[in-house]
Amino acid sequence: MKQWLPFELHCHTFHSDGKQSLMELAEAAKALGLRGVALTDHNTMTGLTNREEVVAATGVEVIPGLEWTTFFGHMLTLGLSEYVDWRNLSPFHIHRGIEGVHRQGGLVGLAHPFRVGSPMCTGCYWEFEVSDWNEIDYIEVWSGLFPSIRRNNARALRLWTDLLNQGHRIAATSGRDWHVSDPVSEPVSATFLGLRDTVMASSGIVAAALDALKRGAVAVSMGPLPQLRVSHAKSQSADIGDVVPLKPGARYEVMVGVDFSARGGQWELPDHPLEMKLVSNKGELANLKLTRDRSEMSTELDLTGVQWMRAEMYGVFCNLCTLIGFTNAIYMTEGSVFA
Repeated sequence: MKQWLPFELHCHTFHSDGKQSLMELAEAAKALGLRGVALTDHNTMTGLTNREEVVAATGVEVIPGLEWTTFFGHMLTLGLSEYVDWRNLSPFHIHRGIEGVHRQGGLVGLAHPFRVGSPMCTGCYWEFEVSDWNEIDYIEVWSGLFPSIRRNNARALRLWTDLLNQGHRIAATSGRDWHVSDPVSEPVSATFLGLRDTVMASSGIVAAALDALKRGAVAVSMGPLPQLRVSHAKSQSADIGDVVPLKPGARYEVMVGVDFSARGGQWELPDHPLEMKLVSNKGELANLKLTRDRSEMSTELDLTGVQWMRAEMYGVFCNLCTLIGFTNAIYMTEGSVFA
């Protein structure tokens, strides 16, 4: 069983260029209905000193991390137990640093890869040469507030889609790049992680969150939680991030849903249907309309030639018709056993 919990995976305190303490960050996250945050201060982990005290006081989990802030790009590193040096990384040697993070069991992700760079934001634009995209765990495809309307995020979403089409299995997240805990009027997105109960019971929420991100059990939304599942013969099913073995000529039941209770009270939606588009390497496969009264729907599809599929949730949000949220991919492969 999984629990889908909302996180913010890109945060700063006054230990780098933020204007908030870790306690203030956690309290603000709790007020926004978030279950956890990742502290990713620029090039330092000193802000984690009172982490256990903050978690105990607020109930908001804190994932250890930092943001490598270089002239050639910013990379988020999560799940670190020790500082990993980034200062010897030229534009052609990012994998040296990635190896150091992975040796600790940590994860790496591209931060805001298409944000305007120098001199407005030193190194914000991604220029590192990635020789093996299989070594990248995730990409922050939505960055900032009201992320769906930002052109740089549209480019990041296309990058992620292109990499999926090339056969890479990379997760996609949102990141507010949170520096100040003052109230905001623009929509805030959350990264929902599908935490496995068995991992939480044995290793805790942080380990379960990192496990979910690594598996691609991820959905992103400014509003309710989009859901996606594929099943065959009533006995096998695959959730977000899972792999579906395709049988020639077989048809598969694809379920899309919306959990309107997720982060309830943190967003508003008019009483209009939400469009749930099933998008894949073959383009759009289906378009289903869901409402609060009908929050789940299934359709039967022939998935021949489909390598991956995700659900995109469109609707009216803050008086604009926009992409409100999306799931990560379910992957298809030849075989006989669901993974």
